[in-house]
Amino acid sequence: MTPQLQQAIKLLQLSNLELSEFVAEQLEENPFLEADETPADAPAERRGEKEGEKQQPTTSEVDLSDESAQREARESLDTEYEDIDPGGSGSDTAASDYRTNDWASAGASRAPGDDRQFDATLSKEISLADHLTEQLQVATRDPIQLFVGAYLIDLIDEAGYLPEALDAITERLGADMSDVEATHALITTFEPSGVGARDLKECLTLQLKEADRCDPAMHAFVNNLELLAKGDLKGLMKATQADEEDVREMIAEVRALTPKPGYAYGGGAVQAIAPDVFIRQAADGGWKVELNNDTLPRVLVNQRYYAEVSAASADEKDKTFVVDQFASANWLAKSLDQRARTILKVSSEIVRQQDEFFVRGVKHLRPLNLKNVADAIEMHESTVSRVTSNKYMATPRGLFELKYFFTAAIASSSGGDSHSAEAVRHRIRELVDAETSSAILSDDKIVELLQTEGVAIARRTVAKYRETLNIPSSVQRRRAMLQSAI
Repeated sequence: MTPQLQQAIKLLQLSNLELSEFVAEQLEENPFLEADETPADAPAERRGEKEGEKQQPTTSEVDLSDESAQREARESLDTEYEDIDPGGSGSDTAASDYRTNDWASAGASRAPGDDRQFDATLSKEISLADHLTEQLQVATRDPIQLFVGAYLIDLIDEAGYLPEALDAITERLGADMSDVEATHALITTFEPSGVGARDLKECLTLQLKEADRCDPAMHAFVNNLELLAKGDLKGLMKATQADEEDVREMIAEVRALTPKPGYAYGGGAVQAIAPDVFIRQAADGGWKVELNNDTLPRVLVNQRYYAEVSAASADEKDKTFVVDQFASANWLAKSLDQRARTILKVSSEIVRQQDEFFVRGVKHLRPLNLKNVADAIEMHESTVSRVTSNKYMATPRGLFELKYFFTAAIASSSGGDSHSAEAVRHRIRELVDAETSSAILSDDKIVELLQTEGVAIARRTVAKYRETLNIPSSVQRRRAMLQSAI
Protein backbone atom coordinates (compact mmCIF):
# COMPACT_ATOMS: atom_id res chain seq x y z
CA MET A 1 0.00 0.00 0.00
CA THR A 2 1.11 3.52 -0.73
CA PRO A 3 1.67 5.93 2.19
CA GLN A 4 -1.41 7.87 1.04
CA LEU A 5 -3.60 4.78 1.13
CA GLN A 6 -2.26 3.88 4.58
CA GLN A 7 -3.19 7.36 5.75
CA ALA A 8 -6.71 7.05 4.33
CA ILE A 9 -7.21 3.76 6.16
CA LYS A 10 -5.92 5.24 9.42
CA LEU A 11 -8.31 8.16 9.08
CA LEU A 12 -11.18 5.72 8.67
CA GLN A 13 -10.54 4.00 11.99
CA LEU A 14 -9.91 7.14 14.07
CA SER A 15 -12.48 8.38 16.52
CA ASN A 16 -13.97 11.86 16.12
CA LEU A 17 -11.60 13.36 18.69
CA GLU A 18 -8.52 11.79 17.13
CA LEU A 19 -9.47 12.91 13.63
CA SER A 20 -10.16 16.47 14.78
CA GLU A 21 -6.70 16.74 16.30
CA PHE A 22 -5.11 15.30 13.18
CA VAL A 23 -6.87 17.83 10.95
CA ALA A 24 -5.74 20.64 13.25
CA GLU A 25 -2.13 19.48 12.88
CA GLN A 26 -2.43 19.39 9.11
CA LEU A 27 -3.89 22.89 9.00
CA GLU A 28 -0.81 24.15 10.85
CA GLU A 29 1.71 22.28 8.71
CA ASN A 30 0.27 22.57 5.19
CA PRO A 31 0.19 26.08 3.69
CA PHE A 32 -2.45 25.12 1.11
CA LEU A 33 -5.03 23.93 3.63
CA GLU A 34 -7.56 26.25 5.24
CA ALA A 35 -10.34 25.61 7.71
CA ASP A 36 -13.78 26.12 6.21
CA GLU A 37 -15.61 27.93 8.99
CA THR A 38 -18.76 28.55 6.97
CA PRO A 39 -21.77 27.12 8.86
CA ALA A 40 -22.55 23.57 7.79
CA ASP A 41 -26.12 24.52 6.85
CA ALA A 42 -25.09 27.50 4.71
CA PRO A 43 -26.13 27.50 1.03
CA ALA A 44 -23.68 25.83 -1.33
CA GLU A 45 -22.87 29.08 -3.11
CA ARG A 46 -21.72 30.69 0.15
CA ARG A 47 -19.48 27.74 0.97
CA GLY A 48 -17.51 28.02 -2.24
CA GLU A 49 -17.41 31.77 -2.68
CA LYS A 50 -13.64 32.19 -2.14
CA GLU A 51 -11.72 32.75 -5.32
CA GLY A 52 -9.68 29.73 -6.30
CA GLU A 53 -11.72 27.37 -4.14
CA LYS A 54 -14.67 25.20 -5.05
CA GLN A 55 -16.98 23.16 -2.88
CA GLN A 56 -16.78 19.40 -3.37
CA PRO A 57 -20.34 18.02 -3.55
CA THR A 58 -21.00 15.27 -1.04
CA THR A 59 -23.95 13.46 0.50
CA SER A 60 -24.54 13.89 4.23
CA GLU A 61 -27.95 12.31 4.55
CA VAL A 62 -29.73 9.20 3.32
CA ASP A 63 -33.50 8.80 3.57
CA LEU A 64 -34.14 5.06 3.91
CA SER A 65 -37.83 5.55 3.15
CA ASP A 66 -37.04 6.94 -0.33
CA GLU A 67 -35.97 4.20 -2.74
CA SER A 68 -34.66 6.60 -5.39
CA ALA A 69 -32.62 8.44 -2.76
CA GLN A 70 -31.18 5.13 -1.58
CA ARG A 71 -30.19 4.23 -5.13
CA GLU A 72 -28.59 7.61 -5.78
CA ALA A 73 -26.71 7.43 -2.47
CA ARG A 74 -25.37 3.99 -3.32
CA GLU A 75 -24.22 5.17 -6.74
CA SER A 76 -22.51 8.23 -5.26
CA LEU A 77 -20.78 6.22 -2.53
CA ASP A 78 -19.33 3.41 -4.64
CA THR A 79 -15.60 4.17 -4.28
CA GLU A 80 -13.77 1.58 -2.16
CA TYR A 81 -10.64 2.63 -0.27
CA GLU A 82 -8.63 0.08 -2.20
CA ASP A 83 -9.62 1.84 -5.42
CA ILE A 84 -8.50 5.36 -4.53
CA ASP A 85 -5.80 6.70 -6.85
CA PRO A 86 -3.72 9.42 -5.20
CA GLY A 87 -2.64 10.66 -8.62
CA GLY A 88 1.02 10.86 -7.68
CA SER A 89 3.01 13.81 -6.47
CA GLY A 90 1.88 16.99 -8.15
CA SER A 91 -0.89 15.29 -10.13
CA ASP A 92 -2.92 17.78 -12.14
CA THR A 93 -5.96 15.54 -11.74
CA ALA A 94 -5.75 15.61 -7.97
CA ALA A 95 -5.29 19.37 -8.00
CA SER A 96 -8.32 20.05 -10.18
CA ASP A 97 -10.74 17.44 -8.77
CA TYR A 98 -10.26 17.90 -5.01
CA ARG A 99 -9.85 21.55 -4.16
CA THR A 100 -12.23 21.53 -1.23
CA ASN A 101 -13.81 19.14 1.21
CA ASP A 102 -17.06 19.33 3.17
CA TRP A 103 -16.49 16.31 5.29
CA ALA A 104 -14.29 15.41 8.16
CA SER A 105 -15.04 14.29 11.62
CA ALA A 106 -12.79 14.99 14.39
CA GLY A 107 -9.46 13.34 15.47
CA ALA A 108 -5.76 13.09 15.99
CA SER A 109 -3.12 10.94 14.48
CA ARG A 110 0.43 11.34 13.37
CA ALA A 111 1.45 13.72 10.61
CA PRO A 112 2.49 12.16 7.26
CA GLY A 113 6.14 12.87 8.01
CA ASP A 114 6.01 11.27 11.45
CA ASP A 115 7.21 7.66 11.13
CA ARG A 116 6.04 6.56 14.58
CA GLN A 117 3.43 3.82 14.71
CA PHE A 118 -0.01 5.12 15.61
CA ASP A 119 -0.27 2.79 18.60
CA ALA A 120 2.92 4.29 20.05
CA THR A 121 1.17 7.63 20.54
CA LEU A 122 -1.63 6.16 22.68
CA SER A 123 -1.71 5.72 26.41
CA LYS A 124 -1.51 2.09 27.50
CA GLU A 125 -3.45 2.73 30.70
CA ILE A 126 -6.61 0.63 30.62
CA SER A 127 -9.85 2.51 31.13
CA LEU A 128 -12.67 1.42 33.41
CA ALA A 129 -14.92 0.82 30.39
CA ASP A 130 -12.30 -1.37 28.70
CA HIS A 131 -11.78 -3.34 31.91
CA LEU A 132 -15.51 -3.95 32.34
CA THR A 133 -15.99 -4.81 28.66
CA GLU A 134 -13.30 -7.49 28.83
CA GLN A 135 -15.04 -9.05 31.83
CA LEU A 136 -18.44 -8.88 30.15
CA GLN A 137 -17.19 -10.75 27.10
CA VAL A 138 -15.81 -13.51 29.32
CA ALA A 139 -18.85 -13.67 31.63
CA THR A 140 -21.56 -14.18 29.00
CA ARG A 141 -22.26 -15.09 25.39
CA ASP A 142 -25.90 -14.06 25.57
CA PRO A 143 -26.47 -11.42 22.83
CA ILE A 144 -29.04 -9.55 24.94
CA GLN A 145 -26.68 -9.36 27.91
CA LEU A 146 -23.79 -8.34 25.66
CA PHE A 147 -25.89 -5.58 24.07
CA VAL A 148 -27.46 -4.31 27.28
CA GLY A 149 -24.17 -4.74 29.16
CA ALA A 150 -22.25 -2.66 26.63
CA TYR A 151 -24.88 0.06 26.98
CA LEU A 152 -24.75 0.00 30.79
CA ILE A 153 -20.94 0.11 30.78
CA ASP A 154 -21.04 3.23 28.60
CA LEU A 155 -23.33 4.86 31.16
CA ILE A 156 -21.12 4.07 34.17
CA ASP A 157 -19.27 7.22 35.23
CA GLU A 158 -15.60 7.63 36.10
CA ALA A 159 -16.28 6.93 39.79
CA GLY A 160 -17.83 3.57 38.89
CA TYR A 161 -21.49 4.47 39.46
CA LEU A 162 -24.49 3.92 37.19
CA PRO A 163 -26.31 7.27 37.39
CA GLU A 164 -29.44 6.29 35.46
CA ALA A 165 -32.44 4.28 36.70
CA LEU A 166 -32.86 0.77 35.30
CA ASP A 167 -36.51 1.35 34.38
CA ALA A 168 -35.55 4.33 32.20
CA ILE A 169 -32.87 2.24 30.48
CA THR A 170 -35.36 -0.61 29.98
CA GLU A 171 -37.88 1.70 28.33
CA ARG A 172 -35.27 3.27 26.06
CA LEU A 173 -33.89 -0.06 24.87
CA GLY A 174 -37.29 -1.71 24.49
CA ALA A 175 -35.98 -4.57 26.63
CA ASP A 176 -37.50 -6.70 29.39
CA MET A 177 -36.86 -5.37 32.87
CA SER A 178 -35.67 -8.84 33.89
CA ASP A 179 -32.97 -8.77 31.19
CA VAL A 180 -31.70 -5.34 32.24
CA GLU A 181 -31.75 -6.26 35.93
CA ALA A 182 -29.92 -9.54 35.28
CA THR A 183 -27.28 -7.79 33.19
CA HIS A 184 -26.81 -5.08 35.79
CA ALA A 185 -26.48 -7.74 38.51
CA LEU A 186 -23.82 -9.47 36.39
CA ILE A 187 -21.82 -6.24 36.00
CA THR A 188 -21.90 -5.60 39.75
CA THR A 189 -19.95 -8.86 40.21
CA PHE A 190 -17.05 -7.49 38.15
CA GLU A 191 -13.85 -5.92 39.37
CA PRO A 192 -13.38 -3.38 40.87
CA SER A 193 -15.71 -4.42 43.64
CA GLY A 194 -18.65 -2.04 43.97
CA VAL A 195 -18.70 -1.01 40.31
CA GLY A 196 -22.10 -0.41 38.73
CA ALA A 197 -23.72 0.66 41.99
CA ARG A 198 -26.43 3.30 41.79
CA ASP A 199 -25.57 4.98 45.08
CA LEU A 200 -23.04 4.86 47.91
CA LYS A 201 -25.03 2.40 50.01
CA GLU A 202 -25.24 -0.10 47.16
CA CYS A 203 -21.53 0.38 46.39
CA LEU A 204 -20.52 -0.40 49.97
CA THR A 205 -22.97 -3.30 50.19
CA LEU A 206 -21.47 -4.92 47.07
CA GLN A 207 -17.99 -4.70 48.58
CA LEU A 208 -19.16 -6.11 51.89
CA LYS A 209 -20.92 -9.01 50.16
CA GLU A 210 -17.77 -9.88 48.27
CA ALA A 211 -15.88 -9.92 51.57
CA ASP A 212 -18.68 -12.06 53.10
CA ARG A 213 -19.31 -9.36 55.72
CA CYS A 214 -22.83 -8.28 54.88
CA ASP A 215 -24.64 -9.80 57.86
CA PRO A 216 -27.93 -8.28 59.11
CA ALA A 217 -26.16 -5.94 61.52
CA MET A 218 -23.80 -4.64 58.84
CA HIS A 219 -26.68 -4.31 56.39
CA ALA A 220 -28.55 -2.18 58.91
CA PHE A 221 -25.39 -0.13 59.50
CA VAL A 222 -24.99 0.67 55.78
CA ASN A 223 -28.67 1.58 55.52
CA ASN A 224 -28.13 4.17 58.24
CA LEU A 225 -24.98 5.86 56.96
CA GLU A 226 -26.53 9.25 57.68
CA LEU A 227 -26.15 8.46 61.39
CA LEU A 228 -22.43 7.84 60.84
CA ALA A 229 -22.15 11.22 59.12
CA LYS A 230 -23.76 12.84 62.15
CA GLY A 231 -21.48 10.94 64.54
CA ASP A 232 -24.56 9.44 66.20
CA LEU A 233 -23.02 6.35 67.82
CA LYS A 234 -26.06 5.60 69.96
CA GLY A 235 -28.33 5.81 66.95
CA LEU A 236 -26.14 3.29 65.10
CA MET A 237 -26.18 0.96 68.13
CA LYS A 238 -29.96 1.10 68.16
CA ALA A 239 -30.28 0.59 64.39
CA THR A 240 -27.89 -2.37 64.31
CA GLN A 241 -28.88 -3.91 67.65
CA ALA A 242 -25.15 -4.12 68.44
CA ASP A 243 -23.01 -2.92 71.32
CA GLU A 244 -20.56 -0.05 71.09
CA GLU A 245 -17.52 -2.23 70.43
CA ASP A 246 -19.21 -3.97 67.49
CA VAL A 247 -20.40 -0.67 66.03
CA ARG A 248 -16.89 0.79 66.21
CA GLU A 249 -15.56 -2.29 64.39
CA MET A 250 -18.19 -1.81 61.69
CA ILE A 251 -17.19 1.83 61.36
CA ALA A 252 -13.58 0.81 60.81
CA GLU A 253 -14.59 -1.81 58.22
CA VAL A 254 -16.74 0.60 56.24
CA ARG A 255 -14.08 3.32 56.28
CA ALA A 256 -11.62 0.80 54.79
CA LEU A 257 -13.89 0.32 51.74
CA THR A 258 -13.60 2.24 48.46
CA PRO A 259 -16.46 4.71 47.95
CA LYS A 260 -15.45 5.46 44.33
CA PRO A 261 -14.05 2.22 42.87
CA GLY A 262 -13.88 3.51 39.30
CA TYR A 263 -11.07 5.94 40.12
CA ALA A 264 -8.61 3.03 40.11
CA TYR A 265 -8.82 3.01 36.30
CA GLY A 266 -8.32 5.51 33.51
CA GLY A 267 -6.81 8.49 35.30
CA GLY A 268 -7.21 10.80 32.28
CA ALA A 269 -10.00 13.26 31.72
CA VAL A 270 -13.33 11.81 30.61
CA GLN A 271 -14.27 12.87 27.08
CA ALA A 272 -17.88 13.38 26.11
CA ILE A 273 -18.92 11.20 23.17
CA ALA A 274 -20.09 13.08 20.10
CA PRO A 275 -22.15 10.95 17.71
CA ASP A 276 -20.86 10.53 14.17
CA VAL A 277 -24.32 9.79 12.82
CA PHE A 278 -27.89 10.78 13.69
CA ILE A 279 -30.85 8.47 13.09
CA ARG A 280 -34.18 10.29 12.86
CA GLN A 281 -37.61 9.01 12.02
CA ALA A 282 -38.98 10.26 8.69
CA ALA A 283 -42.50 11.62 8.29
CA ASP A 284 -43.62 8.43 6.53
CA GLY A 285 -42.33 6.16 9.30
CA GLY A 286 -38.97 5.36 7.68
CA TRP A 287 -35.54 6.46 8.87
CA LYS A 288 -33.17 9.25 7.93
CA VAL A 289 -29.46 8.62 8.43
CA GLU A 290 -27.48 11.84 8.70
CA LEU A 291 -23.86 12.70 9.42
CA ASN A 292 -23.23 14.96 12.40
CA ASN A 293 -22.19 18.13 10.61
CA ASP A 294 -21.45 19.90 13.89
CA THR A 295 -18.41 17.67 14.48
CA LEU A 296 -17.16 17.69 10.90
CA PRO A 297 -14.23 20.12 10.61
CA ARG A 298 -14.19 21.13 6.96
CA VAL A 299 -11.06 21.97 5.01
CA LEU A 300 -10.46 23.94 1.82
CA VAL A 301 -7.54 23.53 -0.57
CA ASN A 302 -6.38 26.97 -1.73
CA GLN A 303 -5.89 26.63 -5.49
CA ARG A 304 -5.07 30.29 -6.07
CA TYR A 305 -2.33 30.39 -3.43
CA TYR A 306 -0.81 27.25 -4.93
CA ALA A 307 -0.70 28.87 -8.37
CA GLU A 308 1.00 31.99 -6.94
CA VAL A 309 3.61 30.08 -4.93
CA SER A 310 4.26 27.62 -7.74
CA ALA A 311 4.92 30.42 -10.23
CA ALA A 312 7.33 32.17 -7.82
CA SER A 313 9.34 29.03 -7.03
CA ALA A 314 12.57 28.99 -9.02
CA ASP A 315 14.59 26.48 -7.02
CA GLU A 316 13.95 22.80 -7.86
CA LYS A 317 13.85 21.86 -4.18
CA ASP A 318 11.22 24.55 -3.51
CA LYS A 319 9.14 23.38 -6.46
CA THR A 320 9.22 19.81 -5.20
CA PHE A 321 8.12 20.94 -1.74
CA VAL A 322 5.24 23.00 -3.12
CA VAL A 323 4.03 20.19 -5.37
CA ASP A 324 4.24 17.62 -2.57
CA GLN A 325 2.36 19.82 -0.10
CA PHE A 326 -0.36 20.59 -2.61
CA ALA A 327 -0.76 16.92 -3.49
CA SER A 328 -0.90 16.09 0.24
CA ALA A 329 -3.60 18.71 0.80
CA ASN A 330 -5.70 17.32 -2.04
CA TRP A 331 -5.22 13.79 -0.79
CA LEU A 332 -6.28 14.72 2.73
CA ALA A 333 -9.41 16.43 1.43
CA LYS A 334 -10.27 13.37 -0.63
CA SER A 335 -9.57 10.98 2.27
CA LEU A 336 -11.77 12.94 4.67
CA ASP A 337 -14.54 13.01 2.12
CA GLN A 338 -14.19 9.27 1.53
CA ARG A 339 -14.21 8.58 5.29
CA ALA A 340 -17.47 10.48 5.79
CA ARG A 341 -19.11 8.81 2.81
CA THR A 342 -18.08 5.37 4.05
CA ILE A 343 -19.38 5.98 7.58
CA LEU A 344 -22.70 7.13 6.11
CA LYS A 345 -22.85 4.14 3.81
CA VAL A 346 -22.15 1.57 6.56
CA SER A 347 -24.49 3.29 9.04
CA SER A 348 -27.32 3.32 6.50
CA GLU A 349 -26.96 -0.40 5.91
CA ILE A 350 -26.92 -1.14 9.66
CA VAL A 351 -30.14 0.85 10.11
CA ARG A 352 -31.70 -0.93 7.16
CA GLN A 353 -30.78 -4.34 8.57
CA GLN A 354 -31.77 -3.55 12.17
CA ASP A 355 -34.99 -1.67 11.48
CA GLU A 356 -36.93 -3.90 13.90
CA PHE A 357 -34.66 -2.88 16.78
CA PHE A 358 -35.37 0.81 16.26
CA VAL A 359 -39.11 0.17 16.04
CA ARG A 360 -39.65 -2.57 18.64
CA GLY A 361 -36.55 -2.82 20.86
CA VAL A 362 -33.59 -5.00 21.73
CA LYS A 363 -35.49 -8.31 21.56
CA HIS A 364 -35.86 -7.80 17.83
CA LEU A 365 -32.20 -7.42 16.90
CA ARG A 366 -31.51 -9.36 13.72
CA PRO A 367 -28.49 -11.63 13.35
CA LEU A 368 -25.83 -9.48 11.70
CA ASN A 369 -22.11 -9.77 11.07
CA LEU A 370 -19.46 -7.79 9.21
CA LYS A 371 -19.83 -9.93 6.10
CA ASN A 372 -23.57 -9.23 5.86
CA VAL A 373 -22.94 -5.49 5.74
CA ALA A 374 -19.82 -5.74 3.59
CA ASP A 375 -21.61 -7.83 0.95
CA ALA A 376 -24.65 -5.53 0.93
CA ILE A 377 -22.62 -2.37 0.30
CA GLU A 378 -19.88 -4.06 -1.76
CA MET A 379 -17.01 -3.24 0.53
CA HIS A 380 -14.35 -5.32 2.22
CA GLU A 381 -15.04 -6.67 5.71
CA SER A 382 -11.91 -4.94 7.06
CA THR A 383 -13.30 -1.58 5.93
CA VAL A 384 -16.60 -2.22 7.72
CA SER A 385 -14.68 -3.34 10.82
CA ARG A 386 -12.72 -0.07 10.92
CA VAL A 387 -15.85 2.01 10.44
CA THR A 388 -17.74 0.34 13.28
CA SER A 389 -15.02 0.90 15.89
CA ASN A 390 -15.13 4.15 17.88
CA LYS A 391 -18.03 5.47 15.80
CA TYR A 392 -21.30 6.30 17.53
CA MET A 393 -24.88 6.56 16.34
CA ALA A 394 -27.45 8.76 18.09
CA THR A 395 -30.86 7.10 17.80
CA PRO A 396 -34.31 7.53 19.34
CA ARG A 397 -33.32 4.66 21.67
CA GLY A 398 -30.04 6.20 22.81
CA LEU A 399 -26.40 6.49 21.80
CA PHE A 400 -24.77 3.30 20.51
CA GLU A 401 -21.42 2.32 19.09
CA LEU A 402 -21.91 0.91 15.59
CA LYS A 403 -20.42 -2.44 16.58
CA TYR A 404 -23.28 -2.98 19.08
CA PHE A 405 -25.55 -4.01 16.25
CA PHE A 406 -23.66 -7.16 15.27
CA THR A 407 -25.16 -10.30 16.81
CA ALA A 408 -24.73 -14.04 16.28
CA ALA A 409 -27.11 -16.01 14.04
CA ILE A 410 -28.77 -19.42 14.28
CA ALA A 411 -29.80 -21.14 11.05
CA SER A 412 -33.42 -21.73 10.13
CA SER A 413 -34.52 -25.38 9.90
CA SER A 414 -36.91 -24.45 7.10
CA GLY A 415 -34.28 -22.75 4.97
CA GLY A 416 -35.67 -19.28 5.65
CA ASP A 417 -34.07 -16.31 7.37
CA SER A 418 -31.64 -17.00 10.22
CA HIS A 419 -32.65 -16.32 13.79
CA SER A 420 -30.81 -14.05 16.17
CA ALA A 421 -29.19 -15.96 19.03
CA GLU A 422 -30.69 -13.35 21.33
CA ALA A 423 -34.19 -14.10 20.01
CA VAL A 424 -33.66 -17.85 20.50
CA ARG A 425 -32.55 -17.33 24.10
CA HIS A 426 -35.61 -15.20 24.70
CA ARG A 427 -37.82 -17.99 23.32
CA ILE A 428 -36.15 -20.57 25.58
CA ARG A 429 -36.91 -18.34 28.55
CA GLU A 430 -40.56 -18.07 27.47
CA LEU A 431 -40.89 -21.85 27.11
CA VAL A 432 -39.46 -22.47 30.58
CA ASP A 433 -41.59 -19.74 32.17
CA ALA A 434 -44.71 -21.41 30.73
CA GLU A 435 -43.91 -24.79 32.30
CA THR A 436 -46.26 -26.51 34.74
CA SER A 437 -45.33 -29.05 37.43
CA SER A 438 -46.73 -31.83 35.24
CA ALA A 439 -44.89 -30.72 32.08
CA ILE A 440 -41.27 -29.81 32.75
CA LEU A 441 -39.33 -29.43 29.49
CA SER A 442 -36.08 -31.33 29.01
CA ASP A 443 -33.39 -29.85 26.77
CA ASP A 444 -34.34 -32.41 24.12
CA LYS A 445 -37.97 -31.31 24.28
CA ILE A 446 -36.95 -27.65 23.95
CA VAL A 447 -34.90 -28.57 20.86
CA GLU A 448 -37.97 -30.31 19.41
CA LEU A 449 -40.24 -27.33 20.08
CA LEU A 450 -37.74 -24.86 18.59
CA GLN A 451 -37.35 -26.99 15.48
CA THR A 452 -41.12 -26.94 14.95
CA GLU A 453 -40.79 -23.14 15.00
CA GLY A 454 -38.10 -23.25 12.32
CA VAL A 455 -35.01 -22.95 14.51
CA ALA A 456 -32.23 -25.43 13.72
CA ILE A 457 -30.44 -25.86 17.04
CA ALA A 458 -28.46 -28.61 18.78
CA ARG A 459 -29.18 -29.92 22.28
CA ARG A 460 -25.78 -28.78 23.58
CA THR A 461 -26.55 -25.26 22.32
CA VAL A 462 -29.84 -25.24 24.19
CA ALA A 463 -28.03 -26.39 27.32
CA LYS A 464 -25.42 -23.65 26.91
CA TYR A 465 -28.07 -20.97 26.36
CA ARG A 466 -30.06 -22.24 29.34
CA GLU A 467 -26.99 -21.93 31.54
CA THR A 468 -26.26 -18.38 30.35
CA LEU A 469 -29.86 -17.51 31.30
CA ASN A 470 -29.27 -19.02 34.78
CA ILE A 471 -32.06 -21.55 34.19
CA PRO A 472 -31.61 -24.77 36.24
CA SER A 473 -31.77 -28.19 34.60
CA SER A 474 -35.14 -29.90 34.10
CA VAL A 475 -34.46 -32.15 37.12
CA GLN A 476 -33.72 -29.17 39.35
CA ARG A 477 -36.76 -27.27 38.09
CA ARG A 478 -39.04 -30.27 38.71
CA ARG A 479 -37.67 -30.67 42.23
CA ALA A 480 -38.15 -26.94 42.93
CA MET A 481 -41.77 -27.06 41.74
CA LEU A 482 -42.55 -30.08 43.90
CA GLN A 483 -41.05 -28.40 46.97
CA SER A 484 -43.03 -25.20 46.36
CA ALA A 485 -46.23 -27.24 46.09
CA ILE A 486 -45.72 -28.87 49.47
